[in-house]
Amino acid sequence: MADYSKVERLALCDLFDQVGPDQPTLCDGWTTHDLAVHLYVREADLLAGPGIMIPSLADTTERRMAQAKAKFSFTEVVDKVRNGPPTFSIYSFPGLGHNLNTTEYFIHHEDVRRAVEGFTVRELPAAQQQALWRAVKVGAKTMTRKAPTGLVLRLPDGTESIGRKPTELGSVTVTGEPAELLLFCFGRQTVAQVALDGDSTAVERLRSTSFGI
Repeated sequence: MADYSKVERLALCDLFDQVGPDQPTLCDGWTTHDLAVHLYVREADLLAGPGIMIPSLADTTERRMAQAKAKFSFTEVVDKVRNGPPTFSIYSFPGLGHNLNTTEYFIHHEDVRRAVEGFTVRELPAAQQQALWRAVKVGAKTMTRKAPTGLVLRLPDGTESIGRKPTELGSVTVTGEPAELLLFCFGRQTVAQVALDGDSTAVERLRSTSFGI
């Protein structure tokens, strides 16, 4: 079975090379250079990594990112990301790194692809869609914990997973392919190709809520 975390890593790095360091991304305020530095320090900087997940340590992460951006050129950072995590990184552990990076690199690949008008939706292999669906089912409750409504995630074939139980606003059903549902749950609601079914007020509240880890 293909390692789709590696597939997406390499494809994203190729796209970085193609568009250069100053292109916009879907990560608020970040250029492609900033995103590449984020991916580098996430895997290679033991002091920077915790702040990505722990808000109280975010200042350290931002400082380490600024230092890496000043030290390495865009091309150098992209090459470091392309070559994968160093041996001391948890992301280099067999299995663990793959599981942690399957969604990370897919999401950030799309953060670059979909930051421009007229983007196209890729046709992904069935095995990759299945892996992303597993990620949706495991992570939806955490990613959408701020949802003001209940949330049902539904595949086109009718398969469902409950992201959040109904609230006083009721529940909204979000239907799409696994990749699109993952983008939705990661806070990319504006570009996720999904259909939302529910009360109009609940739908609009859900569209504007900040999701993600």
